[in-house]
Amino acid sequence: MNFSDSFFNKIEKKTNVGKETILDLAKKLQQSDMKSEGTLREIIHELGQMTGKTVSKEKEDKIIQAVVNDQVPKDLDKYI
Repeated sequence: MNFSDSFFNKIEKKTNVGKETILDLAKKLQQSDMKSEGTLREIIHELGQMTGKTVSKEKEDKIIQAVVNDQVPKDLDKYI
């Protein structure tokens, strides 16, 4: 999947997380087991720290459920 610079600019404006950080995280995600609850919780916490956001236990559980059950939209750029 190729993302344009405008995609990364939108992300950076909303989160204050730069393109290189996003790409480093993407590389880590590619090497991870995305069906592992432990891995997903670690990634959610890392994203929260990067963005300065707190993710409630309830929301974290919902995110994990969606990822494990393949309910994540494939066209994420339209949600940003």
